[in-house]
Amino acid sequence: MKTVKTSLSVQQTARPAGFPTTDHFAFVEGPVPEPAPGTVLVENVLWSVDPYHREMMDGDFALNAPLEGRTIGRVLASRAPGTAEGDLVFHRQGWRTHAVVTPGADGADGARRLVPHEGVPLTAYLSILGGTGLTAYVALTRTLRLRAGDDLFVSAAAGGVGTAVGRIARLLGAGRIVGSAGSPAKVAHLTRNLGFDAAFDHHDGPVGELLAKAAPDGIDAYVDNVGGGHLEGAIEVLREYGRIAWVGAVGQYNTPGAPAAPRNLFDIVEKSLRLEGVLVRNHRDVRGEFEDFLVPHLQSGAVVPDTTVVEGFERIVDAFLGMLRGENVGKMLVAAPTAPSTVVG
Repeated sequence: MKTVKTSLSVQQTARPAGFPTTDHFAFVEGPVPEPAPGTVLVENVLWSVDPYHREMMDGDFALNAPLEGRTIGRVLASRAPGTAEGDLVFHRQGWRTHAVVTPGADGADGARRLVPHEGVPLTAYLSILGGTGLTAYVALTRTLRLRAGDDLFVSAAAGGVGTAVGRIARLLGAGRIVGSAGSPAKVAHLTRNLGFDAAFDHHDGPVGELLAKAAPDGIDAYVDNVGGGHLEGAIEVLREYGRIAWVGAVGQYNTPGAPAAPRNLFDIVEKSLRLEGVLVRNHRDVRGEFEDFLVPHLQSGAVVPDTTVVEGFERIVDAFLGMLRGENVGKMLVAAPTAPSTVVG
């Protein structure tokens, strides 16, 4: 076992009213935990910071306790059969440098050994091949039941889920794909690098008007990562019997009291639209199918993980706040300097 004396965790110290700041967090030092029988001690090497963390800050996260999050760790000591020192595992005890987890278990302390895929970078396992990509795949194949030729709109299209939706939808044979983003540079990235047919900066006007220009014949399906005005605009432009997969509402997380319901909600009835929320935890059984679908495209280079990687655990709060401000393109990740580039079997 590698000798490590102390560990660090990030803890939330207060509830934010609006946009969080560094004052809402504290880095806390403590002893490295000891693994019990059936568990392993891991040193975390790659962390995910996600929009849903902001929503959890309002009450789901306990104050003055280590935060949770999707993470990849390297096993330092194992007391669990089938898991060896040096293995890489996925678990949810993130926002800390070390954790004790239980291989094969469900729940907060459960861990899953990463299956190595030749040529697939480690960052893919927390982005397009991880929960982010699985969310996109579930939204498209289960919630929207996307058909070849369907025209699709994606909000926050330059973010983690948005970029994954764009790439996967193209592989599934989508027709016209339109995205919204928060800057001209991101708009250009969507059309030049990610295969979107059209994109717009949502700061340039009402979303409904901008979307109608980008998709003058309407859209069949919408993946909503923003809520609010984006949802209202999509309802305006959706054709009859259109479908909406509602993944998140990042546009409202930092605006307490903002109305979630669009003003044209009754148009869902008038157009016979279907709106359904997406919770990836309800579709864990789809993971094998998803990996079989996507891994060959990652190995061939047809799909490349879209990530913004910040180095150093000490910068995880800055990375999280930067993600909320839209400073990332693709999935925002934090990597330890010792993080490997790939998973080795």
